[in-house]
Parts: sequence; C-alpha cells; structure tokens
Amino acid sequence: MNSTEPTASSHKSGFVAIVGKPNVGKSTLVNAYVGAKIAIVSNKPQTTRRVIRGILTRPDAQVIFVDTPGIHDLAAHGRSSKAHGGNRAPLLNRVMVDAATRAVNEVDVVVFLVDGSRMPDQEDARIGKLLDARCQMPVLLALNKMDLLKPQHVQPVTEAFWALAKHADWMRVSATRGDNSDQLLDQILARLPEGPELYPADQVTDQNLQAIATELIREQVLARTRQEVPHAVAVAIEQWEDRRADLTHISATIYVERESQKAILIGAGGAMLKEIGQRARAEIESWVGHQVYLELWVKVWDKWRERAESLRELGLSAD
Repeated sequence: MNSTEPTASSHKSGFVAIVGKPNVGKSTLVNAYVGAKIAIVSNKPQTTRRVIRGILTRPDAQVIFVDTPGIHDLAAHGRSSKAHGGNRAPLLNRVMVDAATRAVNEVDVVVFLVDGSRMPDQEDARIGKLLDARCQMPVLLALNKMDLLKPQHVQPVTEAFWALAKHADWMRVSATRGDNSDQLLDQILARLPEGPELYPADQVTDQNLQAIATELIREQVLARTRQEVPHAVAVAIEQWEDRRADLTHISATIYVERESQKAILIGAGGAMLKEIGQRARAEIESWVGHQVYLELWVKVWDKWRERAESLRELGLSAD
C-alpha cells in the first residue's frame, strides 16, 4: 500500500446537516461540495422543500451533506396566509420546518449557515435557540456571503452571529465563489467519526432521476414567476419511458392552486410553458446523458399545500 493512502481505520464518514433560514445559500453550498446540482437554487424563499442528501467521496472520507428546508417563522407565514384568506401557515410549511428541525439530531455534525452580509434577525436568533436547546452534535457556524460584507461591518456582524448559538468553531465563507470552503470542510472532517463509505463512490445524491427532474422543472417555474405563484407550485412525473437508448419521454404535470396561476404559467399562446419546458429539458438532459422529450401540463389542485394526502402523493411528507 502506498504510504500516502489512508488506512481503513483512518477513513471517515458521516452525515452533516446544513441548517439555516431560507435563502442563506444552503443548497448552493451543498452543490459546490458535491460538484453537481443535486439541489435547485433560486432567489425565492423556501425553494428547498424536503431533505436532500448530497454525497462527497474522497480517498480519506465520505461526507453526506443533508440539505434541509429553510427554518422560518410559521407564525409570520400564518399572518401572510390570513391576509390571503387563510388562518395559518400551510401544512407544507409546517412539514418543511419539522423536517429541518428533526435533522439536527440525525447527523454527526451541524453547519449553522447564516447570511453573513448583514446583521442577524429574529429568525436567525430563533434557530440559534433551537440548536442550543435540541442539538447534541457539534455545531459549526458558517457566515456565508462574506464577499458582500463591507470591511467596517465585519467585526460587529461576526460578533452578533457568534452570540446566537454555542458552536464548536466558525468560518466566514462564500458558497458562490468558494472562499474558505476547504477550511470549512476541514472543520467538518475533524469532527466526523471514522467509518467506511456508506454510498457507492460514484453516487452524488440519494435522489432518483425522476425526483431530480421534478425539481429541475420547478426550478424553471421559480425563475420565471413572481408573487404567489412559486409557493403554490408542485410538479409530478406522470410518465417516464425510455423509448430508445438515446431518448427518454417524460410527461409531467405542474400543479397550482388557482386558475389565475395556471394562466400565468401557460402564458400568452403557451409561450411561458414552452420556455419552462425548453429550459427544464436541457437541465434534465445533462443528468440522463441523452435526448429528452418533455411534455408539460398545468392543472389546478385547490389547496394542495393544506392536505396531508396531497403532500404524501407529491413526496413532500415524511409519513
């Protein structure tokens, strides 16, 4: 054996939860470590709806990153829902927050990722209290978006985040540029247990291709719609057929909650839906490695976010 190769006893493996409020860059960080877009990214809050695992395999370690939905204030979302005719945050929101909070004690290390370009807010403070109260694992504080922070604000912002939660170590990073990502990974590896690979070395996610395709379609919807439409959208694969070795036929339905949202997604003369399909098809083809024929439909599913059976059918519930 070459002396530079790790021995079996020195190999590390384990799970690392990336937690934080919506839009702090959790999925961007996981994608960067894995080297593939296993989680969709947008500037819309609550883009990540379920726990997604991304797998980084090296000769000395295998790190399974657990990308979690953003932990957000359900009371605030309930007030928003009430303004639109509801009484509390949709069941989907509660399921998302529950999945994220459960993850903190189902892993070996927790990375508390925050938007380090600005002072912490109440949601950051709430997550810090949650970690202090419930998390028994090592917590690493990662201040993302360091490239956006002006030098004169570095110390006060950093100290404000330090005070939010007990942490084993911390690092300022930029998930988009990669600044200090290796140093943060070193901190993670130092706290992972020794163990064998838990997944095949060439596997980068625990998701199947159909699950990835639904998210890539939804990503294109998020990129092209505003206001109430993104939160009300879900995608389901209706048919997946490999018609030739180099051609896969996919039929998918985009669900919304109102006729007005359906009209927005279809667009004048079907232009919006056509653009969503073209862009999503290109993304899916990069995963399957050959030509894809993608057929999209838009249907109204009234209040699907409020019903447990709807969430189970769409794969958004842990039940």
